[in-house]
Amino acid sequence: MDKFRLNRLFNPVSKRCIDVAVDHGFFNELNFLSGIEDLAKAVHILLEANPDAIQLTVGQAELLQRVPGKSKPALVLRTDVANVYGQELPRKTFSHMIKRPMEQAIRLDAVCVVVNLFRIPDQPELTEQCIQNILQLKPECDRYNFPLMIEPLVFRANAEAGGYMVDGDITKILPLVRQAVELGADVIKADPTDDPQEYHKVIQAARVPVLVRGGGKANELEILKRTEQVIAQGAAGIVYGRNIIQHANPAGMIKALLAIVHHGAKAEEAAASLR
Repeated sequence: MDKFRLNRLFNPVSKRCIDVAVDHGFFNELNFLSGIEDLAKAVHILLEANPDAIQLTVGQAELLQRVPGKSKPALVLRTDVANVYGQELPRKTFSHMIKRPMEQAIRLDAVCVVVNLFRIPDQPELTEQCIQNILQLKPECDRYNFPLMIEPLVFRANAEAGGYMVDGDITKILPLVRQAVELGADVIKADPTDDPQEYHKVIQAARVPVLVRGGGKANELEILKRTEQVIAQGAAGIVYGRNIIQHANPAGMIKALLAIVHHGAKAEEAAASLR
């Protein structure tokens, strides 16, 4: 892969990545703000724990990039905003991309941009919007030799799940991941599957590095075990948000995950380090 900014995203030894997503305030949902009410404090805690990357928005990025020095997490810039995360879907759904995303990413010294690809029951127009966003963004990424991360998201029906909930059905995840790759993704940020032991099929479908999303909030041991399993299945890393920032000890959770992702620790060993 010739997109050299990825050298700042992936650990040079393990070739893997831990990206902490803190871009939840972009989506106008009060419950998403838990753990990041004081945004500057939250970013400071993450800086101390030193994950490989932090995923932020155009309005947040300066909290990371104003910090002096070379040894700090890389910036992954969120480029789209949507209104699909509430308990009920609104009358009109949307997914809009920020203006001039490449100019903003370069100005903010990001290493990668991320954009969604939704699959939501009875929302084909929203999927079309996402595809249009990607079709617009991809040639601009190529023009500036900039890595494109696509986030294929399979939702469960709101009536069934009561809001934004991941559908871990591998038969739905696989074709969406494959579509994201064929639309030009350099990195995939994919849903976890119901059975982590099947994750090698997602890796095979992607052909590019796959970072596994955290999905819904879960207890720490469950998250650590799932991380161990997907890494063993060939995942190139993780992108976790609420399972880190809403943890009682976010820095400790990052350190536990770093032990698994970069050093091959077992989930139980990593959990013990939290205590």
